[in-house]
Amino acid sequence: MKLYKHSQQTNNMKQITEPEYEYVILIDENNNEIGTAKKSEIHQKKTPLHRAFSCFIFNNKKELLLQQRAKCKKTWPLVWSNSVCGHPKLNETNENTVKRRSLDELGCKVKNVKEISPFRYKASREGVMENEICPILIAEIDSELNLNPEEVENTKWITWENWLKEIKKENNDYSIWCIEETQILNKNQDFKNYLNSI
Repeated sequence: MKLYKHSQQTNNMKQITEPEYEYVILIDENNNEIGTAKKSEIHQKKTPLHRAFSCFIFNNKKELLLQQRAKCKKTWPLVWSNSVCGHPKLNETNENTVKRRSLDELGCKVKNVKEISPFRYKASREGVMENEICPILIAEIDSELNLNPEEVENTKWITWENWLKEIKKENNDYSIWCIEETQILNKNQDFKNYLNSI
């Protein structure tokens, strides 16, 4: 894996790297940027800590959108998870990251994006580790879905109450981070207020 450090000559982080590739931002435990690396190379048996996000998208019926990750994905293929996850670009806000990745993965626009809680996790599956500082966000869908088959295998809508029952079932095949984030959201009053306002 090649690490791309940043110029320290200005206050702005400046990327010194190949012109076009999808990258992740490498960070320390205090969320300080220390460089970037190619997304295609980053996820390994011992993945370095990097910045991410995780978003739960709802419709006007207060239903949660779940996605099944595409079978071609390197991490957690065909596993069901929350609406959309991904990695921000340098100097990109979490809100803009959610909007960009929702369009890339789900082919939809979202509105009323709100960051609810910080989240730090590490999990491994089939020899590949996720190691992220990954804030939890929520949003409302604002257009029809148009799935990207390289990212998403399938989707479904579920009420929050039924979703809470679903993750309690034995042998459910949902991502670890999705279950932990659901539990955090369910204890959060800002989230409950948001859901009630839809």
